[in-house]
Amino acid sequence: MSVTVESAAAKPHGQSTGLSKDRLRLWLKLLKATRLVEADLRERMRAQHATTLPRFDVMAALRRAPGGLRMTELSSELKVSNGNVTGIVDRLVSEGMIQRTPVENDRRVMVVSLTDAGKREFDALAAAHEGWVSGLFGGVSAAEARELGNSLDRISAEAAAHMQAIRDHGKGD
Repeated sequence: MSVTVESAAAKPHGQSTGLSKDRLRLWLKLLKATRLVEADLRERMRAQHATTLPRFDVMAALRRAPGGLRMTELSSELKVSNGNVTGIVDRLVSEGMIQRTPVENDRRVMVVSLTDAGKREFDALAAAHEGWVSGLFGGVSAAEARELGNSLDRISAEAAAHMQAIRDHGKGD
């Protein structure tokens, strides 16, 4: 799949095609659905578990990395700045959910990982989260979920290719 910056450029106002309008409506519907689902999950995390979605995301990233992650790796995984993650990590460390371990050959660098208590808390949150998402998507059949998932994978690949084309195009300037 190849995307060029020129092919991705929008037509001037008033020259949209029916397909272009359908794709724009799809984007707006995806955005609306995402915002509604995220708002619901944020509220349930807060109300039922006295926690936040960003905290859940940090714990999820660490649960997927049994050996832990350096702070820069964690930030990169979550696609946020180190500053955004540091406060969450500090709180989780103070609560005994995360531990910091110095890297053996560079004591200035820390690896963060879930403690056993952190793993237990995350696993409970993850089970609740999965149930909430399943309930929110209750009207979507297994076949529809797979089909929508495949479509979203294609959209993500197109967007990533477009962003790479923009980065590549900008290097020559």
